[in-house]
Amino acid sequence: MIPKNTVDKIIDAAHVEDVIGEFITLKKRGANLLGLCPFHGEKSPSFTVSAVKGIYKCFGCGKSGNSVNFIMDHLKLSYPDALRWLAKKYNIEIVEREITPEEREQQTERESMLIVMQYAARYFAETMMNTDEGRSIGLGYFKERDLRDDIIEKFQLGYSLEERNAFTVAAIKNSYQPKYLAKTGMSIISNRYVEGNELTQADLFDRYAGRVMFPIHDDGGRVVAFGGRTLSSDKKVAKYINSPETEIYNKSKILYGLWMGKRAIQDADCCYLVEGYMDVIAMHQVGIANVVASSGTSLTVEQIKSIHRFTKNIVVLYDGDDAGQKASNRAIPLLLEEGMNVKLLLFPDNDDPDSFSRKVTVQEFKDYLQNNTEDFLKFKAKKLTEESKNDPIKRAGVIKDIVESISLIPDNIIRSIYIRECSNIMEIEESILQLEVNKIRRKLAAKTSSTNYSESSTTPEENLESELLIETKPEKETFNFDAEEERLLVLLIKYGNILITTQAEDEMDVEHELEITLGEFIVFELWRDGIAYENPLYQAVLDEYIEQLKDQRLPDVKHFLQSPNPLISSFAVNYVIDKHEVSPKWINFGVIVPKEIDLAKKDAEKTLFSFKSRKLNSYISSIRETLKTNTYDESLEVLEEIKRLDILKGRVNKLLGREVIK
Repeated sequence: MIPKNTVDKIIDAAHVEDVIGEFITLKKRGANLLGLCPFHGEKSPSFTVSAVKGIYKCFGCGKSGNSVNFIMDHLKLSYPDALRWLAKKYNIEIVEREITPEEREQQTERESMLIVMQYAARYFAETMMNTDEGRSIGLGYFKERDLRDDIIEKFQLGYSLEERNAFTVAAIKNSYQPKYLAKTGMSIISNRYVEGNELTQADLFDRYAGRVMFPIHDDGGRVVAFGGRTLSSDKKVAKYINSPETEIYNKSKILYGLWMGKRAIQDADCCYLVEGYMDVIAMHQVGIANVVASSGTSLTVEQIKSIHRFTKNIVVLYDGDDAGQKASNRAIPLLLEEGMNVKLLLFPDNDDPDSFSRKVTVQEFKDYLQNNTEDFLKFKAKKLTEESKNDPIKRAGVIKDIVESISLIPDNIIRSIYIRECSNIMEIEESILQLEVNKIRRKLAAKTSSTNYSESSTTPEENLESELLIETKPEKETFNFDAEEERLLVLLIKYGNILITTQAEDEMDVEHELEITLGEFIVFELWRDGIAYENPLYQAVLDEYIEQLKDQRLPDVKHFLQSPNPLISSFAVNYVIDKHEVSPKWINFGVIVPKEIDLAKKDAEKTLFSFKSRKLNSYISSIRETLKTNTYDESLEVLEEIKRLDILKGRVNKLLGREVIK
């Protein structure tokens, strides 16, 4: 367990803008910071961070919280593990006792799998450096590729022995369970295994025997997968084997090199996209860190969104051979559709970034990138126009190809600029290109609309039937108190510690002024009339406030924002961070905009009386229902109770300033 003072120290050190800035690019917008939400796909930023309040909120998907909540949600960690992650980032020591074997058994499956992968990365690195086979084959391979020792260490490169179960035996010997070796994909279950039996060492063999190893990290820097390259010349052996999809590894979302390059991508406001692991490593060696590669798969929309969080400018550095051209042709339409600014660079003589970097000096490599990067659509227009110069049919096909690419760009202004530039290059009227682009975009819009309609869970007939059922339901007044419950909690959290003056009666029924906090006033009013919340989330927040009052503490905004209960901290964030701010320019027009804090007491009184009035209505409605089944004498008692409640309701309405007309 992490001590309370250590938790406070971690939270104080973990400034929300620094923590979130590790995962997305934030830009100043008024008093807050703005970026693209990492929790849902968006092209226009709606993810707001308040450095002053230490919180974030996405006004698109509703996600909110503090720095700990962010790490919990983004890296799928428990509350204690999120604190440990932050403690490591800020070099804060956590003194915890060593866990027992029994406690290790109780760890969650996800945590156990991550621990296995961490061990595997360490094992392969040590095997390469400390065994004869590792040094001669694994280290020898990387040295042939001219990699420096610091780069080998930076990327945690390693080697898996030729022996078919060397890793599996070592892992089990070090108390890692066979079932997690299989679940992570590090070991493969043999055909001898009988379904239903407990896995043993004899049932497993290594996935990566005889390969150099490339650990793959997630956004939080944790090893979640591996790529293993064979050094065999046998064409029947797969050149690369990558980890299978697991609970901790989704290959369509993770980019190789993003963890190490994201800060450089932010600083350069540009990302280089390459094909392979060695391409990423080679570029780091020449001092270019803003580079990523897809992890053993074609580029996906999820991976593009991961890049987009840091920059919208991307340079595609695929090989100059046919395979590289095809890869770029698959990737670029996806990039354009996601609103990325795409540039292209081809290397000469079928080179890739790795091979080319070893042929030239560091400066020559950087100069080549600087001087040969070209806007993709311009490049494509020029290239295809030259190829079809003397063939009208080919020329028409080229124009269609260009138009299809332009039509994928979501931004109207950028799309119109490309239309004008490509019109000049291809010597065709701009209006014709615009017309064709509009046709394609209308077709795409119609197709999207049709797809969304077909994915609906109900048919038109079912929808109509549902509407008719709603219309024919017997009318019965229903009561929902969320608005009042929510508003009172907001006032408690934001202004509960301000002092107010209210009227109170002593034992002699003499009224006098009493100075108490707004929080105590609201809690007392709810307690006096025996009012409990109906919304369980709101009741949980209220209970937390009351518990703090019992301990002679007045909880403030910070207390709720730092709650280990993510539901409570998220509730607090939702009502502390404001999407819009009052402009100070109103004062120039003589308009004084009252502050919320100045109206807090009046707001609390009005909300409380409204709450009580509606609670009375609800109670009166429920006891009226009993008249249908009561005896004559019971009905008389109920009618007397209703009369008393109506009088009470009249008093409450008078306090609210309402005139009830009968």
